[in-house]
Amino acid sequence: MTNRLPRAELRGGGLLLRPWDEGSVTDAQAFLRGVSDPEFRAWNNPLRQLDDLAAAQEALRDRAHLWYEGDSAAYCVTDATTGAVLGNVTLNSPYWPNRSATVGYWVLPEARGRHVASRGLALVADWSFGIGLHRLALDHAVGNAASCRVAERCGFVYEGTLRGAHYNNDGTSGDGHLHARLATDGPALTYPPGS
Repeated sequence: MTNRLPRAELRGGGLLLRPWDEGSVTDAQAFLRGVSDPEFRAWNNPLRQLDDLAAAQEALRDRAHLWYEGDSAAYCVTDATTGAVLGNVTLNSPYWPNRSATVGYWVLPEARGRHVASRGLALVADWSFGIGLHRLALDHAVGNAASCRVAERCGFVYEGTLRGAHYNNDGTSGDGHLHARLATDGPALTYPPGS
């Protein structure tokens, strides 16, 4: 199978995005902190909860395999100067006949409020269009105002409400907002001052 998701590092806006290192304890610890964070869990219902380092390491191995198979590209977002892990941006489920995919993102608590998600999403969007995708979509829970701001800042146009799109661990469901960008929309973001 031809891998249509080349493993590449992305730089811009003071960030370095690189594939997560499935052999790195430091990466696994940061990943575990990210997906265990109460803010993340308030808005996301992952396939499986990660509660320890071994589970995080397995999750990173799974992400490396999915990248190899061409099913997703999970980027570790780091500070370009210090190398500190700041968050994650993932390109998911590319469907090449339609040249479309989805994206998702999260940021560690100490990196919030610095436009990390916006800068990382912009880099992944530009890379995605550069490898031949035409449409990127994302959705977030209706109440997740921070995620909505990231989408809008990166030029992901609001396209509608997805009824019952977010199923919660307590058995309830909530609506989601759908946003999308096209390759023809131009650059994803003009980086904020000081970024």
